[in-house]
Amino acid sequence: MSTESELCRARAAQARAEADAATLANVRERCLRAEAAWIAMAEHGERADVMRATLAAAREAAE
Repeated sequence: MSTESELCRARAAQARAEADAATLANVRERCLRAEAAWIAMAEHGERADVMRATLAAAREAAE
């Protein structure tokens, strides 16, 4: 897992904690949207890491 993905996961966890602590519905919803966005960014980064590794392995095998 890349450092960027770890950062995104940590920010998602922080947003979830803020949502759990929120007393106002709009604040809770905003935090949950932020959590979803951070998770999506982490997953995108993880997919990119896998693709990068796959392409590097294919390049090495072709040589």
